[in-house]
Amino acid sequence: MSPFERKFGKYAIRNLSFVLVGCYAVGYLIQLLDMTGGALTSYLTLNPYAILHGQIWRLVTWVLIPPSSGGLLFTLIMLYFYCSIGTSLERTWGTYRYNVYIFQGMLFTIVGSFLLMGYCYLFRPEIPLTETLTLTVAAPNDFFSFIAVLFSTYYINMSIFLAYAATFPDAQVLLMFIIPVKVKWLGIIYAVLLAYEFLGSPVYIKFAIGASLLNFIVFFFTSRNMMHLNPKQIHRRQEFKRDVRRNTGITKHKCAICGRTEVDSPQMQFRFCSKCDGNYEYCEEHLYTHTHIKR
Repeated sequence: MSPFERKFGKYAIRNLSFVLVGCYAVGYLIQLLDMTGGALTSYLTLNPYAILHGQIWRLVTWVLIPPSSGGLLFTLIMLYFYCSIGTSLERTWGTYRYNVYIFQGMLFTIVGSFLLMGYCYLFRPEIPLTETLTLTVAAPNDFFSFIAVLFSTYYINMSIFLAYAATFPDAQVLLMFIIPVKVKWLGIIYAVLLAYEFLGSPVYIKFAIGASLLNFIVFFFTSRNMMHLNPKQIHRRQEFKRDVRRNTGITKHKCAICGRTEVDSPQMQFRFCSKCDGNYEYCEEHLYTHTHIKR
């Protein structure tokens, strides 16, 4: 457990995949009720030009914009799929690490949008002008408003699938609900398609893809020594490391019943029992359920 996890792990959001799906549901509802032809929804996108001009809520509200889909049924199936694989990753990695992976992808996406704007103004000032004419919009600001939809959670969801394929390479899914295929082959196909799209796209799409998938690249290189392990082996390795820390490290708190310390459960509260004879400390689960020790 890293010092950051020990300090901030208690703030990690459990079932983060379901929270994201809930955000998408709000976004779909806003799109459904938007009677302005999409103008209301456009105020939620990740537009760096608008953010620098005071619309700072876009730093958060862009998460509400749901990924593009091919219909309601397909959308529900895909959201269920991403909830399933996201939950599997959270159970294997732990809530804290899964949170870091998702929020890191979001942070990279935000930074990528600003880098794109800086790149256009500093090195390629003709891009907003020429692409504006191509896209039949009115001004360079409209260009950034148009491409803001590219900086969405679509590629972040793709990074979740790639992480799942790297963590569970031998897991099988039913392609078209019929053909069993190992996830690693689908992951390779997706990676090749993304690379092809990246190489053959305009620079603003390159920024969107690169920024959103950078977290998977970081994950791959920081976890490549565990790629050959299956999820059970990863879990056993993590348990072994915690046991080593518990047996060799110095801890301030330890439950007299279950033996857990603040290293095992950073969010757990420990208290001494005033009714026990001696200095006996208990975790919050056993503080009121243990048998008092009397000498």
